[in-house]
Amino acid sequence: MSLFSFVKEAGDNVAGLSDSDFEARLIKHIEGVGLGTPGISAHAEGDKVVLRGEVNSQEEREKLLLATGNIQGVASVEDRMTVSGSAAQVSRFVTVKEGDTLSFISKTEYGDPNRYNKIFEANKPLLKHPEKIYPGQVLRIVD
Repeated sequence: MSLFSFVKEAGDNVAGLSDSDFEARLIKHIEGVGLGTPGISAHAEGDKVVLRGEVNSQEEREKLLLATGNIQGVASVEDRMTVSGSAAQVSRFVTVKEGDTLSFISKTEYGDPNRYNKIFEANKPLLKHPEKIYPGQVLRIVD
């Protein structure tokens, strides 16, 4: 079990964490960003969302955490998911700051601004375009 923090005011507007249909709307949101229909359950405890279930890979786990945490109103995500596939390296996460670009983050993380596409690819399908990032958004960084 791990707890991941997010910027509560940033992200997609899925609204209504306390609504009885939150889990269904979250799953619809996850499908909408292109992650398919995961075998997870979710429930909100105030501004924290708890994810449970089994996923196929560490990458899928991380992308589900980001898709959930990058929602307005979510301050943290508690990870109670298990990975059924082989263990893979755990990614690092960075929070986008005002004025950041993927090139700037790439220079900071890899020492080379031209490796921005590596960050973009690591965050697909959550990111649709390399220039469409926003302050408070949390991104995966893979080595």
